[in-house]
Amino acid sequence: MTKRFYTVLDYLMLTIGALIAAFSIEVILVPNRILDGGIIGIAIMINHVFKIPLGLLTVVLNIPFLILGAKKLGRMFFVKSAYAMSVFSIFIELLTPVTRFTDETILVVCYGGVILGVGVGIIIRFGGCLDGTEAVAIQINRKTNIPVGKMVLGMNLVIYSCAIVLFGINQAMYSLLTYFITSKMLDLIESGLDQAKAALIITDDAEEVSKKIYKRLGRTVTIMQGEGMISGKKTVLYCVLTHIEIRTLKSIINSIDSSAFVTVTDVSEIIGNHIKKMEE
Repeated sequence: MTKRFYTVLDYLMLTIGALIAAFSIEVILVPNRILDGGIIGIAIMINHVFKIPLGLLTVVLNIPFLILGAKKLGRMFFVKSAYAMSVFSIFIELLTPVTRFTDETILVVCYGGVILGVGVGIIIRFGGCLDGTEAVAIQINRKTNIPVGKMVLGMNLVIYSCAIVLFGINQAMYSLLTYFITSKMLDLIESGLDQAKAALIITDDAEEVSKKIYKRLGRTVTIMQGEGMISGKKTVLYCVLTHIEIRTLKSIINSIDSSAFVTVTDVSEIIGNHIKKMEE
């Protein structure tokens, strides 16, 4: 398969993910006054008060967070996230006239949460992001010991607290329940926001790959010497990173050594600061 094919596939899946997420927001959740978390949740509240188009708000409010995240997560992350957010906002506006999916609250919470989780999970899996708060949380995570998932949850608890004033405590509690269902769906699709990944890279260009990983992702690399039964002596790189950085890692390796052998596995627990950025 050519690089162009995978690029087209990435953007096709980003489009599908944005459509699924927009359907959940505009047809299921918003008509029943159920909020999503993050920037989209803030946009929904502003839309409710000032009647500014939700699609426009989503893009405008995400811009500063997206720029901040792009500085460390790379140009492709910025491009794909900007594309996903733009397509998402377009679908939001196109779906506005569609009749609500159901007005049964329990169905709204369950199906809205699941469908939204699928859409957002697809976008993350193919290198994009629909909510800038995730990118900011990753940046803070690199400087502190606070897990990404806990930071995102903390931000959302503040948002849902504000929702009590606008929609009442029942709707805010339903919204929080929707968030937990969405998060669980993300776990199934992309191992969740707190799940770290371990990459084992066997390459002939170890020095260049490790320098580029540190420059682009801020991750240090452990360099080991190995020996293949047939290929002989090889240099092995070991790196721990977050799921949203996997796409950038693949791009780095493909641009330097397309013949490199790479495995990526889940990390269930991290002890110490191996995932943190080196001090400048």
